[in-house]
Amino acid sequence: MDEIIVTGGTPLAGRVQISGSKNGTLPLLAASLLIDGETVLDNIPDINDVNVMIEMLRALGAKCEFIAPTTLKIDASTVNSVSAPYDLVRKMRGSFYVAGPLLSRFGECEVPLPGGCVIGSRPVDYHIEGFKVLGAQVVERHGVMRAQASRLKGTRIFMDPRSRSVGATVNLMLAASLAEGTTIVENASREPEVVACQEFLRAAGADIEGIDTATVRIRGVARLGESRAAVIPDRIEAGTFLYAAATAGGDVTLQAARVQDLEFVLDVLRRAGAGITTGPDWIRLRAVGRPLPVDIMTAPFPGFPTDLQPTHGVLAAIARGTTIIEETIFDARYNYTDELTRMGAHIRIVDSAAIIKGQPRLYAAPVEATDIRAGAALILASLVAEGQTEISGAEFLDRGYQNIEGKLKGLGAEIVRRGTGSGERNLCLA
Repeated sequence: MDEIIVTGGTPLAGRVQISGSKNGTLPLLAASLLIDGETVLDNIPDINDVNVMIEMLRALGAKCEFIAPTTLKIDASTVNSVSAPYDLVRKMRGSFYVAGPLLSRFGECEVPLPGGCVIGSRPVDYHIEGFKVLGAQVVERHGVMRAQASRLKGTRIFMDPRSRSVGATVNLMLAASLAEGTTIVENASREPEVVACQEFLRAAGADIEGIDTATVRIRGVARLGESRAAVIPDRIEAGTFLYAAATAGGDVTLQAARVQDLEFVLDVLRRAGAGITTGPDWIRLRAVGRPLPVDIMTAPFPGFPTDLQPTHGVLAAIARGTTIIEETIFDARYNYTDELTRMGAHIRIVDSAAIIKGQPRLYAAPVEATDIRAGAALILASLVAEGQTEISGAEFLDRGYQNIEGKLKGLGAEIVRRGTGSGERNLCLA
């Protein structure tokens, strides 16, 4: 297990390049399985979750080759298996995305069911019920889902409007792309990563209407053609660096950032007192003094993203007043708050709400990251804390952030990584 060691008290300054989106890459990698030929994806981030998904494609028989540092060529014409290896599925829930493409293209799939998740329950029931509505025969036995259909049949699918599941929306769109007839997905997710997948499918020849709306209509086609696409910038990484600057203080400019994906977050940070200016592909944040308290409630896009709720919790911990955060998506997203309390934060959890009374300062303490976003929050807290903080479980950050300590160091942070052992933890964390 690795540790990240941070000495707090240094404001951040400079420019940082935002990497390709983790949550945007995974659907495109899965979508490549629909194409009996080559797919080229640019702006691929070098993070563990993406590398696991590439391993998955190779295990199914696809050829994957990096033809440039961030450009991946995939040839799915060589796929020779419809059985996803358990050792890869257990590492990352997003690998369940392969179920829809395999079922649609080959008429069958065998995918282990993902396990639990530290940030809360995220069942794949919506995926499985959607496959059944599309005409597949599905059997769940011994922890494995087996589905068969000579060809899926288009139908109307209603998603739960309270969650607008990103994963289920993606998987069912992929499955419907080669189905017979028309599939209508109601209450579909509108996350930018879903929209990017829709645009990729359309470029490959899929017949899709309602892109970037809650009602998506997909008319199945016989085949999809070879295509090339660039992964969108990671809005969660961008938000993390914006919150880092707002928390630690300073003047930071994000390069390769999409403003339209962060409008709600930018509004929250402005209300917290940050000065923000934007351009076509950049965002600049200048922080002055302690932030103001801003209440938030997480919600599907275009609302406040649950993945940035822990970083907002850190900002609230040093704000000039009391902040109320309501988490509506993941029931255990507050697992970072105990560690933040060890650093001097005043936090009270009441049902799905966190009541955070801002303090003038935080203090260094040994803390542990239990998932990707909790780890990011603890780094932000360490940037503003007095003293030197040791964060264990740093390898979780590698699942969603490309070289986060190097990028922060480039902004002036006093941060280093230290390996402390080789223990591997294969929990599904996000």
